[in-house]
Amino acid sequence: MAIKIRPLTSPDKPAIMDIVSTTPEFDEMDRVVAEELVDAYLADGTESGYHILVAEADVRVSGYVCYGPTPLTEGAWDVYWIAVAREKHGKGIGTALLTAAESNIKKAKGRMILIETESHTSYEKTQQFYFKRGYTVVCNIPDFYKVSHGKLVYQKLL
Repeated sequence: MAIKIRPLTSPDKPAIMDIVSTTPEFDEMDRVVAEELVDAYLADGTESGYHILVAEADVRVSGYVCYGPTPLTEGAWDVYWIAVAREKHGKGIGTALLTAAESNIKKAKGRMILIETESHTSYEKTQQFYFKRGYTVVCNIPDFYKVSHGKLVYQKLL
């Protein structure tokens, strides 16, 4: 399966929103925020503060990553969202998206990447995904989102 990574375009929005809406870890508020970031990027490109790449696998949008420079820092970047269609999990799409984002961040003289996720056991696959790609937990805030749903911050130095 060939994976093509490219910038998001307007016709990609329905596929991205379908992926977000069928990702069980995302609730309704997550979906609203994800759509706001997609809309901001489509309206203003990287001037919005966001960069969004999509992955095409088998000629179909199968995932996306949204990232951007962390405001008020020198060289710190955040990965805000990364999601892959459920039926495409385990096929290297998430890795391809994250690798492309990391490469772009390096070119922009980024020195570190931060990624936030939940500490709840329902996020175990997500946590392992970041760990296997060289990210380490630098912060753990228990009960952040709600009781038993803490916040983990992963970091990778470039």
